[in-house]
Amino acid sequence: MASRAEPIPRRRPSAASSWLDRHIKWLLIVPAVAVVVALTIFPLGFSLWVAFVQFDFSLGPEHPWVGLDNFVETWRDPIWRASLWRTVWFSVTMVAIELCLGLLLALAMLRPFRGRRVVLTMLVIPLFISPVVVGGFFDLFVRRPYGVANQLASWVWPGDVAINFTNDKPWLYIVLILADVWQWTPFMVVILLAGLSAIPDTLYEAADLDGAKPWQAFRFVTLPLLLPIILIAVTFRLIDAAKLFDIIFSLTRGGPGTDTYTTSYYLYQVGFEFFHLGHGTAGAWMFMIMLAFVSFWLVRRLLKPVEEGT
Repeated sequence: MASRAEPIPRRRPSAASSWLDRHIKWLLIVPAVAVVVALTIFPLGFSLWVAFVQFDFSLGPEHPWVGLDNFVETWRDPIWRASLWRTVWFSVTMVAIELCLGLLLALAMLRPFRGRRVVLTMLVIPLFISPVVVGGFFDLFVRRPYGVANQLASWVWPGDVAINFTNDKPWLYIVLILADVWQWTPFMVVILLAGLSAIPDTLYEAADLDGAKPWQAFRFVTLPLLLPIILIAVTFRLIDAAKLFDIIFSLTRGGPGTDTYTTSYYLYQVGFEFFHLGHGTAGAWMFMIMLAFVSFWLVRRLLKPVEEGT
């Protein structure tokens, strides 16, 4: 008669193993938290300290405490205030043009046609180009005497056209806006096209049966359903456009004078060319707080339908 197998005794987990099982979830996130602290929280904390001291390379290693003087000096600077309003004007104008063009192109790309994939591929190429390269490209296009912009303009206006597109107003603003619109309109197209593709065709069929005209179907069907996607696109682009720097750096260098200074370019000049880091850091904190308020308002507008639905 076969003997019954002895049950294998279960090993009691060691104290180290039990501690590891209880804390494994925290141990797994420690590296990520350390990276966030090292790359985000520490630089922010250090920059906050710099904003309250006189951090100027010309003064040597001493950094005396100045309190709110850097913030007051930045706010009283007329160039700072002008750059702030110019940033708002640039951002709103660029995003509005990109939204309108992106919506028109997305509507045109919604229905299949021959060569649609090729057109979409060509359309998104500017998104993969560095803004500095875009600024350099437009600089080659408009810069006298080797740029072709004046020659193309002479085909429209009679006579010899000699416009300095990087110095004459309002042409320098138009060139900056065109450069940004050329690069970032495809971003709007991609997002809005995805939103349009998600709208069921049955809604348009029902609107057609009710006798709605195309513009009525667009107003009462397309726009209400596309509005959350539009808010997402506008939020991302508005925040990014407010940080406009690369194109100005490579195209106008803030000139003539300070006529094309945006807030980002102003802070770069003060902090990294004049080496007044305390002054520049205080301006950067004020600008970040303003962007945070705008972002909070846009996100609240974006989440409002969800909150009402719940």
